Formats: sequence, C-alpha cells, structure tokens
Amino acid sequence: MIENADQQVLSQLTRWIKAGKKAWLATVVKTWGSSPRPVGSLLCCNEDGHVAGSLSGGCIEEDLLEKITNGELATKNPEVMLYGKTTEESERFGLPCGGQLHIVVEPQMGKTNLPQFEAITHRLAQRECIERKVDIATGEITVEDRDRFKHLQFTGEFKNSATPNEKHLVQTYGPRYQLFLIGAGQVSQYLAQMAQMLDYHVVVCDPREEMIEQWAIEGTQLVNDMPDDAVRQYADDYFSAIIALTHDPRIDDMGLMEALTTDSFFIGAMGSVRTSAKRRERLLQLDLSEQQINKLHAPVGLPLGSKTPAEIAIAILAQLTALRSEKDHALEADFRQKQAVAG
Repeated sequence: MIENADQQVLSQLTRWIKAGKKAWLATVVKTWGSSPRPVGSLLCCNEDGHVAGSLSGGCIEEDLLEKITNGELATKNPEVMLYGKTTEESERFGLPCGGQLHIVVEPQMGKTNLPQFEAITHRLAQRECIERKVDIATGEITVEDRDRFKHLQFTGEFKNSATPNEKHLVQTYGPRYQLFLIGAGQVSQYLAQMAQMLDYHVVVCDPREEMIEQWAIEGTQLVNDMPDDAVRQYADDYFSAIIALTHDPRIDDMGLMEALTTDSFFIGAMGSVRTSAKRRERLLQLDLSEQQINKLHAPVGLPLGSKTPAEIAIAILAQLTALRSEKDHALEADFRQKQAVAG
C-alpha cells in the first residue's frame, strides 16, 4: 500500500532510529495567520542531512539542517521553536505576511523510542488510529491505540524552558482517506488520477483480468478479485469511499451489496436516474434494509451536466469533497465542544 505523508515521515524516522542514526522529528503544533503547512505537519531529518516530509516551502527545512551542522539543535530534550517572530524573519523563511509557525523538535539519539515508533507505523499500516503523547520536559513518549482521529493538542506556554507536566504534545495519527473504485474503466482512470492529487489512496478492483492489465494510472493499488471480497478486505472503515463504476450490475451490485453494510463514509454508483432506480429495486431483494440502501449516492456526483469521463470524475470528486468537508467540520465542532466542557 502506498504510504501517505505522515506514514512516509514516521516510517523513515523508524528506519533511521533502528539503524542507529541521530535523527530529529519536527511537528507543527501551532500556526498564526497564514502558514504554508497546517498544524500536525511532520518532518524528520538525520545527521547525514537527509530529510523526509515538509514544514514549509524549504527555508525552514534548510534552517534545521544548518542547525544540525552547527550543533545548535537539541540533542536531549524536545525544543519548541518559533519561526516568523518578525516581518524580516517571515520574509527570510518564506512565510506569508504575518504568518508564524510553532514547531516542536524532538531529538532521537538512540533506540529508546523505537518500540513506540514501530507501534505507530504498524498501526497506520492497518489503517487504524494511534495517539502519541510527548512530555516536552523529558522527551518521554507514550502511545495508545485510538478508535478515531483527534486533533493535535499542545499545552503550555511557548518558552525556551519547560517544567515537568507543563508541556505536552498529544497527536493522533490516523489513516489516509481512501477511494475504492469498482471497475477499471475510463471514468475510473480519470477519477483515480484526480483523487491522488487530493491525497486519496486509490484502490481499483476489477474481477476482469483484461481490465486490470490495461490500467495506466501509476500510484494506484490494483485488486483483481471479486468486489464483495475486496470491499471487506480493503474498504471497511470510516475513512473509505466506495464507488461502483462498471455499468455491469453483476459486478457493481455484488460490490454494493457488501459496501452498504460497511462503515465507509461514502458509497456511490454511476448510472442514470432510471438505472439507479432499478438498482435500488435489485438491492432491496438482497436482504438489505431501506436504511442501508439510503446510504447509496446514485446517480453519483453533483449534477453539473457532466458528459465526458473527465467531467463525470470532476462531478464525483466535487460531491466527495463537499461531504468530506461536512464530516471534518462535524468532527472539529464535536472536538471543540468537548474541549469547552472539559476546560
């Protein structure tokens, strides 16, 4: 499976720690005004000057590497760094006007934290969430499995010194959004290509071997299997969207029958209004409830008057983006409400 940005950083860091390399993990914990990367963004670098991940357009990465070369970066406990304190500094580091980045840099000088990072990478490979808590005063790391994603939390003031229990970084790493496509036709190819630009991991399932063989989009995961089996194996989670695109009811219905029983946040099927109505009638005969069938978006995609395969793909992604945004805002509102109650 192709790794998302967080997985790439954490996997690389784990390999460096395992190899005995001196390494550092940097996390954006707070932003002010405009910033090039959001809270939670990760970067790791090692003593050889190798880097994985991104915190900015490159200037902050260069500054961190320069600090490593000059021996200025922390080698014991985590350090909280602020970029963009002045207009001049913002210009130097390529930050937008008024933008600031607060970054926690954690030195990894031995294999003390190797078990924790191995647990994180394993959990992410299973498309599960895991929480990492860092005591900024001591650098101690604890990890705990979580059922769902939570937003990063950083407690304490942004000062150079820290006292025990004043500062903690708590970050939940979770699975990447996934797009599971039933059918390897032309619409799927356009949809896969565009979805990857939006950081979806794309899985394409088609039981027809000749369709899999002619697939031309790099970076996708191909599954030559029956869609119901593949849905159970690859797409039964809250971060997956499943879309049937073959126009063959023998294939589409089989996948949808299973998809409608999963926790996937979006399930869709391509076809006209008339075709979609007939599909719903068939699904009702397959021991699916009205409630389950009502989860189906069919015809899939916003009604943009799409005609060509590329236009259909755009309409589908527009609908996905809108619903995903609603879901993310709901999670954010729920998180802030719980914070207000707790605080």
